[in-house]
Amino acid sequence: MRRRFALAVFAALLVAAAQTWVHAAAAPGRVVSRIRDTGRITFGYRADAGPFAYTDNSGMPAGYSVALCQKIADEAKRELNLPALKVEWKPVVFEERFRALQLGEIDLLCGADTVTLARRSEADFSIPIFPGGIGALLRADAPARLREVLSGRGQPFHPVWRANATQLLQARDFAVVTGTTAETWLEKRMNDLEVVAGVALVKSYDEGVQRVLNRRADVFFGDRAILFDAAKRHAGGRDLVVLDRFFTYEPMALALAPDNDDFRLLVDRALSRVYRSGDISQLYAKSFGDPDQDALTFFRWNTLPE
Repeated sequence: MRRRFALAVFAALLVAAAQTWVHAAAAPGRVVSRIRDTGRITFGYRADAGPFAYTDNSGMPAGYSVALCQKIADEAKRELNLPALKVEWKPVVFEERFRALQLGEIDLLCGADTVTLARRSEADFSIPIFPGGIGALLRADAPARLREVLSGRGQPFHPVWRANATQLLQARDFAVVTGTTAETWLEKRMNDLEVVAGVALVKSYDEGVQRVLNRRADVFFGDRAILFDAAKRHAGGRDLVVLDRFFTYEPMALALAPDNDDFRLLVDRALSRVYRSGDISQLYAKSFGDPDQDALTFFRWNTLPE
């Protein structure tokens, strides 16, 4: 009996030790150590956030952020002396993306996330990778006056213009992806203008586009680059238009788990080298067209010196 008891205790200790080791290996605060120990780096990506991250026709991850993450993997191979480093791609849903980082399920989130103070309580971020901002999508046959107001034409500070704009936006139906900065911004703008309108909270950009096509929403607000890509890919894209206006300016970055300064340094070094070498122009062009001077200036300003 004593022998059986001793064996049982020993087995229990082994199980506890194994669980502790697994938990430590998955802990988000040991990303670089985990990469060294496993010879593997795991990237999370959004499958529905083109042109930043999406699943292509062959079922593989693709997009601007995905290409940047591949550059980061190349940097990890060099810096950590892991030429056989295995890269794994894991799709994550929008609502669970930061939790996947916190649990150590992924090492880096290759998506399209705006850096906000609220989000910095959940995750850390790389240097900015894209000059984002909120835009508006509507039907091509939308009333000309609605397009004019949304485009910002007129005198916003003029009381008469403000009253006319507010009146025009009353009783309109808007759509926005829930949990995004666009949702927060739209709520505040409606309160500022005292606009009473219906707001549909959708789960994806494709759903928002479809609401506009079906005339269930007059305007769909979201990140302008993603709106443009969603409209371009949609079968009814010819009936849609994305306004030139940016309602906000929001730097986007790659997210990683907090308390990983060594891994963040590796990520920022890789991105800075891509920016400094000029390779960013080619990566940018594949998803957004040739970068203009404003975009090139953005990357120059965000390149960290060695």
